[in-house]
Formats: sequence, structure tokens, C-alpha cells
Amino acid sequence: MRRWGEFGHEVKRVSVIAAPMMVVAVAQYLMQMVVVVMVGHIDELSLSSVAIATSLTNVTGFSLLSGLVGGLETLCGQAYGAKQYNKIGIYTCSAIISLLIVCIPVCISWLFLDTFLILIGQDTLIALEARKYSIYLIPALFGGAIVKPLVRLLQSQSLTLPLLVSSMLVLCLHVPLCWAFVFKLKMGSIGAAVAFSLSNLIYLVLIVFYVSFSSSCENTRVTISSDALIGVKEFFRLAIPSAVMVCLKWWSIEVLVLISGLLPNPKLETSVITICLTITSLHFTIPYGFGAAASTRVSNELGAGNPQAARLAVSTVMFLTIIEAIIVSMTVFSCRHFLGKAYSNEKHVVSYVAAMGPYISLSIITDSLQGTISGIARGSGWQHIGAYVNLGAFYLFGIPAAVLLGFPLHLKAKGLWIGIVIGSAIQSTCLSLIVGLTDWRKQANEVKERMSKVTLYIDKDVDVIQ
Repeated sequence: MRRWGEFGHEVKRVSVIAAPMMVVAVAQYLMQMVVVVMVGHIDELSLSSVAIATSLTNVTGFSLLSGLVGGLETLCGQAYGAKQYNKIGIYTCSAIISLLIVCIPVCISWLFLDTFLILIGQDTLIALEARKYSIYLIPALFGGAIVKPLVRLLQSQSLTLPLLVSSMLVLCLHVPLCWAFVFKLKMGSIGAAVAFSLSNLIYLVLIVFYVSFSSSCENTRVTISSDALIGVKEFFRLAIPSAVMVCLKWWSIEVLVLISGLLPNPKLETSVITICLTITSLHFTIPYGFGAAASTRVSNELGAGNPQAARLAVSTVMFLTIIEAIIVSMTVFSCRHFLGKAYSNEKHVVSYVAAMGPYISLSIITDSLQGTISGIARGSGWQHIGAYVNLGAFYLFGIPAAVLLGFPLHLKAKGLWIGIVIGSAIQSTCLSLIVGLTDWRKQANEVKERMSKVTLYIDKDVDVIQ
């Protein structure tokens, strides 16, 4: 009975973090969807350019920031568990400084986006429009460099309700704002980019206001100090493997979309791949929430020196993830004949998506496991292991299998998707084995040793500066 009581209590803790973070993820996903929908009512040129620009800016910029900030989940979560609250503000400031620096070369690459697109054979008009759209997303990129660390600061303290309220408020503002810039002010796709950037800056202001004035963050205020500059090195030590872990998976999907354009009848094949990706991307907001909860609970308990509690958190969130994956995958499989109708009226597209249904269902299971276990990796601090696993799973097995099945074996889009499913299955299996074999007592001891070394290192360098 005691174990069931502990399990029930842990379910509540996980749910309090996961549910709001799922809503936050959905809101962010819908913000980009609103832009695409609005622009789609202008003309084909605007839609094509925005679609390409969105894909490339996500790959080169926003996904990179999301990956790098994963290192902060380890640092802040474990510091909060150890009740070293002053370190949370220091680590967050280090992350903001680091991400702002990273934004500079990213912005420079966006200035030459048209040149890159033309070099790979893209239409000149589409390339120029994509570059214009990307340039007006630069404020959103710099805003993201500040807001993403602040989100992790709140997440590490299980303060997810402010994130939920802020994200939903911004989404409600974003819809009329985007409509006004696109249609009322007749700014077209540039207006959509301006609206997106402005909405993200509003989100930033709301989060900064809460972090600055809420009593919940009284002990974790972000202040610029020499400690924060010194902590940049420690942040990048965890951030770079975290970014590699996230981006390798993200980039493999983009490779899938690009090579689908080389298939016979590329318009059909690319459309089907895009529909499948839309379905799985929307679903991924659920494992994203579970991953955030796993990261927070595991890092907090390891920081507090409670290996058994960390193990319970892992078991609980994995149990919830498996239940969710089974329910959603079965639902998608059952509705496979109707999925395509939500995106197209063309019978051949609908039937093609229906044929992809079983593989989409498998992707949902592997994505659920991967999203949650990646959160456990961030909470534990073994992102480097996740990076190696993703590199092998997708680039040694997944993508080569996709190319082989899609082209020489003539399975086309189905073959490409099966290849990625193979990569995801290998990834999920390896990560699951790593979690199952983890010695949580040893992990807790390593966290304790690392945090004591960081404290000594910072104190020593501060003395030198003084």
C-alpha cells in the first residue's frame, strides 16, 4: 500500500509539471501554424517561401537554442534539488549570455539564406522572399535566447502555471496580431514574421515580469555577475551534447523532407511526408511535456541526494508514457483512413496517408519513448550518451535505410518513413536499456561531487578576479 501511495503521489507531481508544459508546446506549435495558415491565403509564392524559411530557421536557429538550453535543465534542476538557490540565477544568466553569443553567427547565416537556397537549386523569387521573412524573425531569435533559459528556470522549480497562462495569452494575441499585419496593413509574409517576432517578445516580457517580481522566484533572481561569466564554460559543457542530441534527430527529419523531393512525383510524395510529419509533430507535444517533467523530477531528486526518489520518478513517467503511446498509436491506427481528409480532398493523397497509418503509429510509440527518455537524460546529465546514440541510430542506420528503401527498393515515401522508424526504434531501444541499467545511487553521488567542484571552482576564480 505504501508503494502505491508513493506512486500516486509521484503521478500528481509529474502531472503538475507535464500537463502545463504540453499546453505550452501546443501553443508554440500553433503560433507557427497560424503564420502558415494566414500566409497561405495570400499566394503560392508567399506560402512556399514561408514554409522553406520556417524549416531552415528552425533547423539553424530555434532548434539549436532549444538543444543548447537543455544543459540548463541539468544545472538548474540539480541546484534546486540541492537547495543551492543562488546558483539557479547564476546558471540562467550564464545560459542567456551563451545563447545570445550563439545568435550572432546564426543571424549572419540568415542574411545569406537566399544565396544558399539558390545554390541548392531553389527558385530565385522564393529564395529572396524566404530571406526577407527570415530577417524579420531575428528579434524572435534573440528573444528566444533570453526566454528559453527563463522557462527552464521556472520549470526546474515546478513553476509551470505561469508558463501555461503566458503562452495561452500570447497565442490569443498572436492570431489577431498576425491577421492585422498580414491583411489589414497589407504587409504580406513580412507582416507574418513581424507578428511572430512581436508575439514572442510579448511572451518574453510576461516571463521576465513574473521572474522579476514573483515571490516564488525570490531566491532565484537572475543577476549579471562575474560568477555568471565564469559559469559559461560549465554551461557549454552540458549544452553542446544536449544540442547535438536534439538537433541530430531534428535534422534527420529535415533530410527526410529534402530527399522526398527527389522521388518520382515529388509533389505527392512530399505532401504525404509533410502530412505525416504534421501529425507526429503535433503528438510530440505530449512526450515533450513528459520529458520536461522527467527532467525536473529526476534532476531535483538527484540534486537532493535521493536516488530512490529519482528511480521512482523515472518509473512513474515511463509508465505514463507507455500508456499514452499505446492509446494514441491505437487511435491513429484506427483512424488512418480519415487522417488524410483533414489535410487534403485528393483521394490518392488520402489513401496514401492511410497506407502510412501503421508506420505513423509506430513513430508515435518511438517518439513518446524518445521524448521522455531525453528528459531523463537532461535531468541526469548524460546528454553526451544520448548524442552518441542519436548519431548512430539515425545517421548510421535510419537515413541509409530510408534511402535504400525509398529509392533502390522503390517504396518511395513509405520507404523513407520506415527508415526513420528504424532509426527511432534503435534510438528508443538503446536509451531504454541505458535508463534500465542506470545506477541511481552512483548518479546521485556524481551530482554531489560535481556541484561541490563547481562551487570551489567559482569561489576560486572570484577570488582571482577580486
